[in-house]
Amino acid sequence: MRDRSGEFLSSSTKYCSFVHLQTKKTETLKMQDSFVHKGKRKILVDYLRHKIGISDEKVLKAINEIPRHLFLESIFEDYAYEDRAFPILAKQTISHPSTVAEQTELLQLHEKEKVLEIGTGSGYQTAVLVAMNTFVYTIERQKDLHDFSQKKLRELHLRPKFQSFGDGFAGLPTFAPFDKILVTCGAEILPTELLHQLKIGGKMVIPLGKTDEQILYRFTKKTEKEFVKEEFGAYKFVPMLNNTNH
Repeated sequence: MRDRSGEFLSSSTKYCSFVHLQTKKTETLKMQDSFVHKGKRKILVDYLRHKIGISDEKVLKAINEIPRHLFLESIFEDYAYEDRAFPILAKQTISHPSTVAEQTELLQLHEKEKVLEIGTGSGYQTAVLVAMNTFVYTIERQKDLHDFSQKKLRELHLRPKFQSFGDGFAGLPTFAPFDKILVTCGAEILPTELLHQLKIGGKMVIPLGKTDEQILYRFTKKTEKEFVKEEFGAYKFVPMLNNTNH
């Protein structure tokens, strides 16, 4: 006859170890995300609301929750909640918080919607979308950034539904159609394959134009061949490139 009390003790010990590990992770995150950081985020959110004009409370709530400083090099930590872009891996940049907020607001997101993000970057915009309780599918062509963002989002328990290292121009046809598509880099020409992957009634937000300056557009899909195009001013994004870069 087997001693089941020993089995119980063993499983209990494993469970306690797991809980201890999870608690330790939570405590580590709390140390990384201090009251000072949270205070700076509140100031940033007030700025976005009153100076930039962001009115979608779901967007503001997500930005207030996500520790942007953890998606940057530590040397920029003190400035993480200023409305500035910063260099990240692979000679790319993390967008201004105001740009993240404006693009996200233009998507007009609802909970449980499927969102395709082109250009994961360091993962900050991805985290904002995940925090808004959407199903996020994201693609990054730079291997260093893909690996960094995957690790960071896992650590923060903000994992997207699917994360891919691949060519953003191709989208993710296997998972299409999408309710919303967000392109976080500037395309010189409109990537029509992405429009094909949009649901009827869906919206795509994308910067279009030459590398020195782009115009931010929103395309709303009315039928398979009919789109409404809206313009939202000039921005500067890193260029959208095809293929992948190891």
